[in-house]
Amino acid sequence: MKCVICKQGETQAGTATVTFERNGMTLVIRHVPANICSNCGEEYVDETTTAQLLEAAEKAIEVGGQLHIREFATA
Repeated sequence: MKCVICKQGETQAGTATVTFERNGMTLVIRHVPANICSNCGEEYVDETTTAQLLEAAEKAIEVGGQLHIREFATA
């Protein structure tokens, strides 16, 4: 897929680190499957993975705390 940001690079499968911040809590999820632009580094995460990330973020908020760091795990 051609990158929609730089319009120059092609995306390739890789992994990304996604960070969420809300209400004083920070959640970092590493090794998230993503397509990454070979030119600018823009990261694209598909809908299924995004849904899993948002679910993990909601659970982290329920647990409480200020910082959570996790590895991505498919459901």
